[in-house]
Amino acid sequence: MSGRPAPCAPEEIGKLFLFEKLSPEQLGRLCAEGRVEVFEPGPVYTEGEDATCFYVMLEGTVVLSRRVGVDDVETNRTSQRGVYAGAMQAYVGDRLPQVYNNSMRVTEPTRFFVLPAETFAAVMREWFPMAVHLLEGLFFGSKSTQRAVGQRERLLALGSLSAGLTHELNNPAAAAVRATATLRERVAKMRHKLAVIAEGPFSRDALAGLIEIQERTAERVAKAPALSPLEASDREDALTDWLEDRGIDHGWQLAPTFVQAGLDTDWLEQVAAAVDEEILPGAVGWLNYTVETELLMNEIADSTARVSHLVDAAKQYAQLDRAPYRTVDVHELLDSTLLMLSGKIGPRIEVVKEYDRTVPKVPAYPAELNQVWTNLIDNAVAAVNAAGGDGTLTVRTALHDDRLLVEFRDTGTGIDPEIRERIFDPFFTTKPVGEGTGLGLDISWRIVVNKHHGTLQVESEPGDTRFQVLLPLTADEPEPADEPDPAEQTAREETP
Repeated sequence: MSGRPAPCAPEEIGKLFLFEKLSPEQLGRLCAEGRVEVFEPGPVYTEGEDATCFYVMLEGTVVLSRRVGVDDVETNRTSQRGVYAGAMQAYVGDRLPQVYNNSMRVTEPTRFFVLPAETFAAVMREWFPMAVHLLEGLFFGSKSTQRAVGQRERLLALGSLSAGLTHELNNPAAAAVRATATLRERVAKMRHKLAVIAEGPFSRDALAGLIEIQERTAERVAKAPALSPLEASDREDALTDWLEDRGIDHGWQLAPTFVQAGLDTDWLEQVAAAVDEEILPGAVGWLNYTVETELLMNEIADSTARVSHLVDAAKQYAQLDRAPYRTVDVHELLDSTLLMLSGKIGPRIEVVKEYDRTVPKVPAYPAELNQVWTNLIDNAVAAVNAAGGDGTLTVRTALHDDRLLVEFRDTGTGIDPEIRERIFDPFFTTKPVGEGTGLGLDISWRIVVNKHHGTLQVESEPGDTRFQVLLPLTADEPEPADEPDPAEQTAREETP
């Protein structure tokens, strides 16, 4: 938007604090290459447009805002003479995309000294070469520092997740090792029992019947029903009595295994009817080894499947071998993160998933969204633990207008209203020394708002805190940067 031209007086702009140390010749050059313009109430420039001008206010009122999702959030409003905005980083040149990092409008007729971005960059380099050098070092050094801090935060989270994953992997792996050792022992006993049966006076038909029963027993194990503790206890008593009535030793030891395999007295009656009475004890012992072997193989299969599931979850969480920017189902990301954090969440916190599976996939950087989920879940767990350790974490997805809502709700201590406006500030933390960097929510804010053009907001009262992430359902194209911290100042840091 262009304003109405007005005279440019070197003596007037020389009174601005930016230019008060300049010589008459320098002020003359500024007036010759720059201009004074009067803008009526309305927009002056819009965030994202090519940054072509550097504006210094002579009189009036300016309002700066940043785009957050679909909303424009006001960051500054001032009538102070001499404040400046616009192409403030033109001196960096083509090493940085030269676009406006905010939007500026005026609420009353406002007069600006306007300097083309090229002139601003030129005079900065000519008149203040050391200052430009220092500013460039500060600017790019700050970016490098923020990138390093972000990487450190990711490594801290990865270290915590690795410890939890190691614990989660150890349980099924140890179970598989134990089951394998026991299986080896049972197979050896089965071979011995087979030798005893083969040496006995059993007919070919009797052996064939025994093998047929073994096959049907293995099938029965695969379809064993889930019993309540009371039902299992009653069935064990019935099986023990049945075995003892037929002179089978140690029936009380065999009964729990048979119950776990889904066998009952009716099944044993079928076994007794299929074999001669004198070989019934041997047949029952043979079937016991068969049942134990099947149960152990099931345990090994379950354990290895659990390991595979955890590895898949870790790959999903880290997004290994995946495109950094793609269309994703947020539920897959949420599930992998919850699984990775299950050790930290612990058994005292109930996790409730209220997923709307009808919501569409969204374009996103999934690895970075997983970092957001990690930070928000970690804070929720800390809040619940601070409130006593027992509570609920509810993860909800839904459509909210034209955006996807992902909400994390906890029953923890809540956020004090006095600090609620500061929780997204860098290095601000309420955790004890050594337990938090104060960067989790800052990084999450940058990932959601700056990189995904979404919204991150919080509602809180004791016992009910909700962090809400709102993501757009569509995107024009991915951001070129690979860091959640873009090359512009954030809305929370903007100064007119």
